[in-house]
Amino acid sequence: MLFRTVLLLLAALASPAEAQRAAPTVLAAASMQEAMNDAADAWAGSGHARPVLAFAASSALARQIEASAPADLFVSADAVWMDELQRRALLASETRAIVARGQLVVVARPGTPSLKGARGAALARVLAAGPLAMADPASVPAGRYGQEALTRMGAWSAVAPRVVRAENVRAALALVERGAAPYGVVYATDARASARVRVVGVFPPSSHAPIVYPIARLARSHDAAAEAFRRYLLSGAGQAILARRGFLTR
Repeated sequence: MLFRTVLLLLAALASPAEAQRAAPTVLAAASMQEAMNDAADAWAGSGHARPVLAFAASSALARQIEASAPADLFVSADAVWMDELQRRALLASETRAIVARGQLVVVARPGTPSLKGARGAALARVLAAGPLAMADPASVPAGRYGQEALTRMGAWSAVAPRVVRAENVRAALALVERGAAPYGVVYATDARASARVRVVGVFPPSSHAPIVYPIARLARSHDAAAEAFRRYLLSGAGQAILARRGFLTR
């Protein structure tokens, strides 16, 4: 609700002159917060206007774009929502690319025993004791990856009734940080951004579809600064920033 209110305020404040604004608006998956802020700071440090950043679940951002939210670039945590926008001709031609890749992990508060090597029934017994914090598998990429991994590992049927479905991956992380859930399924980059959790298990890459972060300029945006920032994120300098935050680069 707050995110929608912010976008509506941005739209209300916009003037015709701002069509040529120097600072592009970027809608990015919640798991990209630190990396995108680092990139925006570096971009601004080289003399450009700092991009305006807004973060939420990829599903929520895609719906805002479908509702004509004022934005220039979209960075999704999976291909599904980017595919949906492309199907609806909402992406600028030939601007879609993979900007980063990720890993899926289980986190817990310090002192929690490691789950390394746990699979199938053994993994299910631990996680099903719950609650297990996850982004909502019905709509959020991190949740979908998590459900797929747990299904392939033979644990989902036992774990599903104990899942606390969060609105995005950072909300799932916060549940573990507060002690509201003993375990959570998040991206490795989310775990790295928090001093209050540690990684206790890593999902094998073969247990879920590849975790990719596609970026694209929106069809309604003809902002040269937005295109320049998109290219910067895909450049060696931009990729180095993402790598420092734990993302696997292209």
